[in-house]
Amino acid sequence: MREVRVAFTVDLEQDCPPYLHTYRGAEEGMPRLLALLREHGIAATVFATGDVARRYPDLLREVVAAGHELGCHGDTHRAFDAMSDAEAAQEVARATETLRAFGAVTAFRAPYLRLPRARLGLLRASGYTLDSSEGAYGRPGARARTEDGLLRIPASVTSSVLRLPAVLRRAAFLPLRSPIVLFVHPWELVDLRRASIRWDCRFRTGDAALASLAQLARELRVDGATFHPLSAVLEERGGEHPGDAAHDRAGEAAHG
Repeated sequence: MREVRVAFTVDLEQDCPPYLHTYRGAEEGMPRLLALLREHGIAATVFATGDVARRYPDLLREVVAAGHELGCHGDTHRAFDAMSDAEAAQEVARATETLRAFGAVTAFRAPYLRLPRARLGLLRASGYTLDSSEGAYGRPGARARTEDGLLRIPASVTSSVLRLPAVLRRAAFLPLRSPIVLFVHPWELVDLRRASIRWDCRFRTGDAALASLAQLARELRVDGATFHPLSAVLEERGGEHPGDAAHDRAGEAAHG
């Protein structure tokens, strides 16, 4: 069976921005998620905001101690395409300083998966080597590639797909090819079904979401998947740069 490489990524932020301003995901959802990852032996990449890191430093230390890769999700979860150059530089600088107090941080994901290409130079100058600020599901043809000195790896499916009933989720996964990049928010593991947020953000949250993630992890293992932090999800073949290997798989990744 051909190996399927999967990166399980987490966006650790306030609850369902911009609709809510609470942190139940960090307080209630993240412990449940860390327990699930531990049970299934998954090393994830956790993209945290500087805001959450300052509010919950013990949680960030727990994430790192558990062997998960720590990445940057901006500082305040503001959209980078709504900032001036000076604001974007300040946002990256403050988040980077906060997060690197907990360990090496070289992976970046912009809030809402929106990052103008003009900001890539800012990331590179700030010591980032990997960016996952795209959703392949929203950009036909998006693929893993090297761009402006950064390895760019798009998310394969939106997080709400992972909460679908099993039969629908399996159908959504059929066209995906390795590497598969999943992402989830800890607030999805909190029951927000009655919250005043978009339907796609609140449906099957809480226990149903946790059960779906556990089932998905088991199914992927049975199908031969191996889990890797995002920085390691692409194989280096024969000394090639990961971006070269990714380019060879452009047709596969485009299905993400």
